[in-house]
Amino acid sequence: MDSELLYRFFEGLTTESENRAIKEWSEASPQNRVQLSRERKLFDAVILLHEEPADILYGDAEDEESVKRERRPLFDAFMKVAAVIAILLMGGLLYTQIKNGNQHFGTQTINVPAGQYVNLSLPDGTQIWLNSRTKIEYPVSFNKGERLVKLDGQAYFEVTHNDKSPFIVETAKGKISVFGTKFDVMAYSGENKFETTLMDGSVKVNLTSDPKQSTLLKPNTKASLCDGKLVVEDIPDYDIYRWKEGLICFNNASFGEIMNDFERIYGMRIIVENVNVNKYTYTGKFRFVDGIEYALRVLQRSIKFGYERNAETQIIYIK
Repeated sequence: MDSELLYRFFEGLTTESENRAIKEWSEASPQNRVQLSRERKLFDAVILLHEEPADILYGDAEDEESVKRERRPLFDAFMKVAAVIAILLMGGLLYTQIKNGNQHFGTQTINVPAGQYVNLSLPDGTQIWLNSRTKIEYPVSFNKGERLVKLDGQAYFEVTHNDKSPFIVETAKGKISVFGTKFDVMAYSGENKFETTLMDGSVKVNLTSDPKQSTLLKPNTKASLCDGKLVVEDIPDYDIYRWKEGLICFNNASFGEIMNDFERIYGMRIIVENVNVNKYTYTGKFRFVDGIEYALRVLQRSIKFGYERNAETQIIYIK
């Protein structure tokens, strides 16, 4: 499959017929799926190395076609740096800190831009998906004692099992000890919300503020911080974890919850002046790459409201 077409697909610029062709191609053989995964990692690496104004990257145009046109500068950047990144990836040399062009010895720090998500591999083979506006720190190589990563944001982990080297995720609100598993952690430092959701395996969750509070999760359950206490419950909806596919999913979510998610993902402030919208709920899906204004226009088809965006402050007012 042509790499340029795949990059356009990752960026949301392909047509419906092209989407179907890529889906059929990826399902045709394991080799094709490997190529798709490799190209996605390359796309993610370019996202982290390339900086563009938010208005260009994340779509703030008047219609869907102009959104696509404004995203074009990012695609052009792929053609300029993809070959360099490919050489680094093939040589296993992408071990530098990707932040403002600086390099740290011994520690990697990755910051995901607003409106994007990335997938990366740790030195031990562990796979991590990082959500929008997430920061992660991890060593260039893990020592024999433990595998410690520091997280600020949301990440999905598929941890490589190693009895001799426990995997630990450290956040501002809690620490997660891992025993080879698949799980999601939400822990943005600027929010009160803290959740650990276990899909497979086993994890132990400890609160930073009260280390005596801990729980051992079973698959298909999650631990949440509620009024200073860890509360365990079953996973109500797996769709909300499809953010690692670039999807923002809502299931009977309130208007306020939707706006909170948009603020987190797109790094913008939204002020709801129309109190009537708070009585509505919505079920549906949006793609990260479509941008916040496109998502708002889709919501307007189901919920009656208007909105204005202040060009100077970049604050969105719901009318």
